[in-house]
Amino acid sequence: MKKLLAAACTLSLLLSACSSPAATQPEDDGKLHVLATTYPVYLFTTAVTEDVDSVEVSLLVNQQTSCLHDYTLTVSDMKAIEGADVIVMNGAGLEDFMADALAASDAPVIDCSEGIELLPAMGHEGHDHDTEYDPHIWMSQASAGVMMNNILHGLAEVDEANLDLYTENCSAATAQLSADNAGLAELACPYLITFHDGFQYFSQENGLTLLKAIEEEEGAEASAAEIKEIVALIAEYDIPAIFTEVNGSDATAQAIARETGCAVYQLDMIMSGDGAGIQPYLDAMEKNMDTIAEALG
Repeated sequence: MKKLLAAACTLSLLLSACSSPAATQPEDDGKLHVLATTYPVYLFTTAVTEDVDSVEVSLLVNQQTSCLHDYTLTVSDMKAIEGADVIVMNGAGLEDFMADALAASDAPVIDCSEGIELLPAMGHEGHDHDTEYDPHIWMSQASAGVMMNNILHGLAEVDEANLDLYTENCSAATAQLSADNAGLAELACPYLITFHDGFQYFSQENGLTLLKAIEEEEGAEASAAEIKEIVALIAEYDIPAIFTEVNGSDATAQAIARETGCAVYQLDMIMSGDGAGIQPYLDAMEKNMDTIAEALG
């Protein structure tokens, strides 16, 4: 289906070209046009390229979403990919929707997941997804550092003239990342139940146990068996709160809360936003830790 939709986008562009005068090709502005596929990758790329005037970074998927499993490229997406000099991807299977477009592009691709030990995917029981590994690597600050280092080396291969600036920026951004989980080390309840499958790396890094993760999507809500399992886990581990994602549905979580008396809190996958650079990422991660400390402390 994804291949058919991607082909349809390409066909639409071809038909448009046949029915109207050819678009004027933009003049070379002397800049390196870097396209980041997702918001976390955009934040890391703009952190590495900060104050490098000859580089322009744009964001491909810029919408409020908690999941990209069913994302389909638009005509404007295809044009952005076509105009990119470099494409920076999260990797680890997150951008499967890019496969056909990348095959038609000659832009070098930076895979930010290189060198990161990937965890097995979880949270899709009974759902139509075949992702082997969990792609939500940016939710670990240690992995965020590796991702920025991958961006640094990838950009250096195509723009060696700015290597010193890239290196300086990467070092400065990485230095702000924290592996300090002291705020979550003394939780009364170190167990997480989330209605999004993206908190596995976060949990591992912060000494938490992710008991259950359910990825709810339209037409694929939690099953009766899953709900029963969650209710049993809440009782077994005396869990005071469960967590949804800011852009996801909370209907099932609220129903479980009414049945069990637990609270419902929101966590942020950082899949959308307005800022650039490393600070929005740091702010979101700190807020997530504060939310968990309040909910489970």
